[in-house]
Amino acid sequence: MLQLAFSPQDVALTRLAFSPLWEAVASVRVLQNPAAHTLHLPWVKRVRPLLDDARADLSLFTGLTSPYPQYLPGFLAPTPTTPTPDLATELASLRETDPHDVRQAVASLRNVPAAATLLDDPAAGLRRLSTAIESYWELVLEPWWPRIRNLLEGDVLYRARSIADGGAHGLLDDLDPAIRWREGVLSVAHASVADTRQLAGRGLVLVPSVFVWPRVASKTSPPWQPVLRYPARGIATLWENGTGTPGSLSAVVGRTRATLLTELAAPASTTELAQRTSLSAGGVSQHLSALRAAGLVAGHRVGRTVLYVRTPLGDGLARPGDAMP
Repeated sequence: MLQLAFSPQDVALTRLAFSPLWEAVASVRVLQNPAAHTLHLPWVKRVRPLLDDARADLSLFTGLTSPYPQYLPGFLAPTPTTPTPDLATELASLRETDPHDVRQAVASLRNVPAAATLLDDPAAGLRRLSTAIESYWELVLEPWWPRIRNLLEGDVLYRARSIADGGAHGLLDDLDPAIRWREGVLSVAHASVADTRQLAGRGLVLVPSVFVWPRVASKTSPPWQPVLRYPARGIATLWENGTGTPGSLSAVVGRTRATLLTELAAPASTTELAQRTSLSAGGVSQHLSALRAAGLVAGHRVGRTVLYVRTPLGDGLARPGDAMP
């Protein structure tokens, strides 16, 4: 059990963000051991042929990521510095990692051939690593990134609402069954960690993640701000093409609007809802306006995209276990 001790300043500096680079790193581990990540098997089956046919050299990236499930070089998964970074921004930061920090991080990986490149010439090794990550991303993550990003952004919106409703306790005690907040201490169930660590005024960055499921992951060592990665809400429906329609709700609001409300188990944009339901974007927008007017959904702008989320009233109406055949 890892216990993170908070001071008032740590609570004040706690923030939310997500990380495309982390998703790339975590997804390699899903591919390495898919049996431990069964929710992602639909994705694994789709991308394995793409990797098998790939001509790009991904060995540096996969070599640093997959053989050591209990250890990951810190620079390969840095703490996000902004709430919604893009991959290009994170890779630019990766390439600028201090050579001393690189050598120190890979010093224990001398039996990993990929590590030698980084030990001999950190700057050149980071450039090669960045290129490998870009190639990997284009092959297996970029086509699915809009859906993944919407899920992560939706989780951030949900957590922001938790802060408004219940303060720090409302946020920190509702992240995952493996995480519990009690009297200024955040307890995290780690299979290989048994320690109490002071955040020491550095705060904590909470990072919702798709590919971390079913575990949580943390990093508290300098020079990075402490980070805790947890499974985002709605992962169980991430790879589905559609869901059932609640029968009793359909009788009240109509089948189409009931379908949209059901699809919003995880936040989504108008475009994504149109793709999932085979409705036109204009039709989806019209029905969402009606649901919004009824207080069942709310829209939140994230960058150039508006994500729709169910309100507590919408959550109560779209209850599971009432699907039509």
